[in-house]
Formats: sequence, C-alpha cells, structure tokens
Amino acid sequence: MPTTIELGNITIQQIVEQQEPLFGIYEFLPDLAPETLEEHRNWLEPSFLDPTTQKFNLCIQSYLVRTPHHTILIDSCVGNHKHRPIRPMWHHYEGQLYEKNFKAAGVTFEEIDYVMCTHLHTDHVGWNTKLENGRWVPTFPNAKYVFAERELEYWTEKCAEDSELCPWMLDSVFPILDAKKAEIVKSDHWLNDLVQLIPSPGHTIDHFCVQVGRPGEDALITGDMVHTPLQTLYPELGMFSDYDSPLAGRTRRELFGRFCDTSTLMCTAHFPSPSTGHLTRHGEGFWIG
Repeated sequence: MPTTIELGNITIQQIVEQQEPLFGIYEFLPDLAPETLEEHRNWLEPSFLDPTTQKFNLCIQSYLVRTPHHTILIDSCVGNHKHRPIRPMWHHYEGQLYEKNFKAAGVTFEEIDYVMCTHLHTDHVGWNTKLENGRWVPTFPNAKYVFAERELEYWTEKCAEDSELCPWMLDSVFPILDAKKAEIVKSDHWLNDLVQLIPSPGHTIDHFCVQVGRPGEDALITGDMVHTPLQTLYPELGMFSDYDSPLAGRTRRELFGRFCDTSTLMCTAHFPSPSTGHLTRHGEGFWIG
C-alpha cells in the first residue's frame, strides 16, 4: 500500500513508479569532492548509495494530494512506452508498479482534478500521457495540467531547436496542450487557500515546489529542488542536469532556511522511501529526517 500522510483535512500518498540504483556518484554530482563522499559514506550506504554499483538509489514517484476540494497529482514520473534514447533505463520503459500503486491508493485516473508538474524534465511528466491507438492522449482525462509559464516557454524553444534533446515534450507535454488540458500559470500561483506554488528556480528555469495545508499542518512537496541528502548538508552542491547550479544552491539555502525547525513536512521526489521528514539545521547546512 502507498505510504499515507494525514495533515489535518489533507491526505498525501506516495505513488512510487521505481526505486533502484540509477546514476553513478560523480555522474549525478559532478562537483562532489571524493573526501566529502568518504566522510559521509558510512550513512549513505546502503540506503542512499548502493555499495555494489556505486550508484545513487533514487525513488521515482508522484505525490497524490487529496483536499476537501480537489484530488491533485504532483509530478507524473517516467511513464510507459516513451522514446528516451539518452536515458537507456527509461527507454521504452514498461512498468506495472505505478498503475498498481495508483489503484492501491483507491483513486482512479479519472478522479484526478489537477496534475501539477514541478518542472518539465522527463521523469516528472511521463504519465501525463498514455499511448492509445498509436496516439498520445491525456492519462488523466478530467484533469487540468498545471505548467509554469516560463518553464513551458523555455522547453518549447529548446524542442524547436532540437527535439531529440527533449523528446518528452513531443509525447508528454505538447499532447496536453493540443487537448486543451493545460493551465499555464506563474510559478507563485495559488490554487486556493490550501495549495500554493513556491518558485524554486535553478534546477530548471522556472521550477516550483508545492505547499499544501495550513500553518502547523502543512507539507512542501519539493520536486527536484533537492535530489539527495548530500544537498541538504551542502545546499550549494549542484547536480548534472541543473539549468543553473549556483541559482539552485541559493534556492535551496533560502527555502531550507525558511522551513527548517518548523512543523512543515518535506516531501522529496527522489530520496528513497519513505522520502519525507522535517528540516533541521546541521552545522552550516541542514538535514531532513
């Protein structure tokens, strides 16, 4: 059964698609110093770092948020049957776990009111669409798909320059626009008094986090604002697919400082399960635990 979190009148469930070693240490964190890795290896292994492959264990997951008003899916993972030649582990991926966990959460695809994509990377938009009679159609037929305006503009331009570098736009984003299911917003958009977007640029040009709930009973769903606990200890540590790593580091330090030592639950996209915890200060950095 998916992990369930209760925050007042809001329920959050993790819908896991995949959890396994996916990226090598220095491929994923190219600026990580070997001595820093060795300092932290004792707790990184085996939960966060696979000792055999020396790859980071990463969780690929959505967060299902149910409020009194809406049923919301935040990020939509990799998806099935997608053409991803530059990511062999996801190239024409066919997995059953996502649909199985979705069903176990007690929600149908038709019941989703909003799909919020924190950013437009391949592992956050894949289940936006499914292959049906040779066409990519919205997986969640009754949902509005929320995209940040500047993020969409940026990736649309990149796709026009070279679609091979971002094939997910062709099969997982543009079909949503064609179906007139997109809701294009600023990255500080408020859906209502229980759900707001928090601008968190750096990993991509207009990345957002999603804050749900009210003070004292709230959570921040981080998307790719942070990928690994090493980035909580060292917020300025960038990762390989960042749009602007220095900006991402400033974003992390600002948001971590805002939410640390509070009741806000941090719900990360890629930390291995359980993926959630509260932020506290730890030396010059922070810790989610």
